Amino acid sequence: MRMIVRKLATTAVAAALGGMASGAVAGGFAIGTQSGSGTGNAFAGGAAAADDASVAWFNPALMTLLPGKQVAAALHVLKPSFKYSDRGSTGAFMSPPASSSDGDDGGDWAYVPNAFFTMAINPRWSFGLALNVPFGLKTEYDTPWRGQLTAIKSEIKSVNLNPSVAYKVSDTVSIGGGLSVQYLDAKLTSATPVPALGNAELKADDTGYGFNIGIMIQALPNLRFGAQYRSKIKYELEGTQKFGGAAASIANADIKADLDVPESASLSVFHVLSPKWELMADITWTGWSSLQNLTVIRTSAVTFPFPGGGGVGSTAASLDFKWDDTWRHSVGANYKWSDQTKIRFGVAFDQTPTNDTFRTPRLPDEDRTWVALGVQYKPSKSGILDVGYAHEFIKDAKVNTGAPPSVPCPPSCLTGTFKNQADILSIQYSHSF
Repeated sequence: MRMIVRKLATTAVAAALGGMASGAVAGGFAIGTQSGSGTGNAFAGGAAAADDASVAWFNPALMTLLPGKQVAAALHVLKPSFKYSDRGSTGAFMSPPASSSDGDDGGDWAYVPNAFFTMAINPRWSFGLALNVPFGLKTEYDTPWRGQLTAIKSEIKSVNLNPSVAYKVSDTVSIGGGLSVQYLDAKLTSATPVPALGNAELKADDTGYGFNIGIMIQALPNLRFGAQYRSKIKYELEGTQKFGGAAASIANADIKADLDVPESASLSVFHVLSPKWELMADITWTGWSSLQNLTVIRTSAVTFPFPGGGGVGSTAASLDFKWDDTWRHSVGANYKWSDQTKIRFGVAFDQTPTNDTFRTPRLPDEDRTWVALGVQYKPSKSGILDVGYAHEFIKDAKVNTGAPPSVPCPPSCLTGTFKNQADILSIQYSHSF
């Protein structure tokens, strides 16, 4: 059964992503863009706004506010930028490899899709389905570069299938919940200090399961509150560690690693201030402290003389994260320009889970501030087109790290600063019938 689910999830990944790259544009390696309508508001009020079928992800309880059947499909174009400047690296990182740079820009274009469906079964019950990409990461540096012992390419791709139901308890209260089937694929590459090994590549994947619950309270005719909780998902990743050097045949191994993606909780408010203005706000907590360390264990023996041996159960790699829980705060507004056109505004502050002690070039994340603008246009009675843009001002990220276990810091430290930013362009079409 597990193999059947994995094959189905792999097929869903291919269909949903179609070879598209992932790029983290929220704290940690979460992807913050989960609807085209929300981008223009910096995703403020996500658990209380009921614009379209994307509520199937943000808060299933809101599905009781949507009549009939609705579908929504979105595409997000992301451009994160991570540019490294050295600040006095030592030891193995002091002199960069011949003909190298500082890695150029570790960010790249990414294309992330979402799709949602909701339907009212009867006046009390509603059903919804979300197909989206909640986690993703891609950093890749031009080689050779000074920090290649710590990271060359880091890539995480995910796809989430989330059916849900909602029940209208009363005219003012609705509840909802759903299940998530989530596939995660990860690949990490780096150089090694041993010429016979060449570059190393860790590649693994798994399917995990979780749930989400939500509530909506219509406190006043013009004031609505919403809250949602999304559970942690545990992965038992399985894959391979492969090397590109002459000793690859005696060093390659099968591997496994346990990884948790975090739980989260959101509280939102949506207020109709006047016939022209709508106001919204949101606070979201994410439990990134669940990610402290990633220990990769060999499940097949190798004969290469690794420190500590290469038998079954030995450690192939160990990555320290020591991440903290985070908070995201956002506020937004909509202005009804006409019966067909709505202008969206939003700002948000998104904490990073990383810290100056354990941050690495794999994810040089820092606190970020979103500034967003969007336009909604209704070309017909049943169709809605949303276009949103957001720029993320990201604090410079400091790194002072080695490449454990063979290149510890100190005495060998990659010491520098990443200048970061990100741009997001979202397009979504929604249709009711």
